[in-house]
Amino acid sequence: MIRLIQGIDRASHSFEIDRMHTIRRQVFHDRLGWDVKLDDGWEIDEFDDCNPLYLLSIDPETDDVRGSVRLLPTTGPNMLRDVFSNLLEPGMEVASGLIWESSRFSVDPEYACAAERNSCQINQLTAELLLGMAEVGKLIGLSHIVSVYDAMMARIFRRAGCQAETIGRPQRFGKVMAYAGLFATDDEMINALRAAGGISGSVLEKPAPTDPLAALL
Repeated sequence: MIRLIQGIDRASHSFEIDRMHTIRRQVFHDRLGWDVKLDDGWEIDEFDDCNPLYLLSIDPETDDVRGSVRLLPTTGPNMLRDVFSNLLEPGMEVASGLIWESSRFSVDPEYACAAERNSCQINQLTAELLLGMAEVGKLIGLSHIVSVYDAMMARIFRRAGCQAETIGRPQRFGKVMAYAGLFATDDEMINALRAAGGISGSVLEKPAPTDPLAALL
């Protein structure tokens, strides 16, 4: 299931936040070797100070954190605008109250190895997080989520039925090709993700907040 935690509520969810940042370090620093900021065993950056909405995959039996993704409005600081702007055409801007950015998509390596894969060869935790983003987008009235991703994630998106509208110009960052893409958050996307992931019904923890957007205003 997907638990939603606002950045301003981090202190009330110390266990989940610690696990999230630790998993991010394991994925982005230890496994992928990215040049990311570390702080006492965590991967954490300046965008974590911007009151993001965190989506955490929670084990329903143990309440452990299995993975996470971070959402930020594109009307404020975000990675596409402030770090990866070279992916956009000159003068192009993604800044809309109807579009939020996803970043730091990560799954605990041990859970990733143990998780089942469906007929589309999609890790169930990956499918859950992707579906969670689409559901949250619909819940708060977004039209799209924008994301920067590499070629490996592009293949995963295709297998998951998560069709992206590529924007700007793909470029090489370090050892990988990076892309910027828009993902719809409508019923068609939600149904495609549920079908590809073999998931019936909502993945959001009950009761889900009725308006996660309110805490960001």
